[in-house]
Amino acid sequence: MKKSFYALLALAGLATNPALAQDAESLFQNKACAACHATDVQLVGPAFTDVAKEYSDQDDAVGILVDSIMNGSTGKWGQLPMPPNNVTEEEATALAEWVLEQG
Repeated sequence: MKKSFYALLALAGLATNPALAQDAESLFQNKACAACHATDVQLVGPAFTDVAKEYSDQDDAVGILVDSIMNGSTGKWGQLPMPPNNVTEEEATALAEWVLEQG
């Protein structure tokens, strides 16, 4: 419940800052994401098309991805952990929404 609340707050921030939402691909390129991920092929981590397919039917997909982006995750896509990323909640939300659009 708390994560959903924070995700909604972040979405409200994107509504007031559409440039951030439109710039998610630049965030992907400029943050550590591109070191392990690509949009359509698996590198170290899963392809974003696969992530989008996996989470597209979940009600809190954005919140789930925001949590993984900000806090890291272990065991969701294999043995290698995803480390936490140095992003704001607004940036993580923009990235999560962009990833989900890749499916």
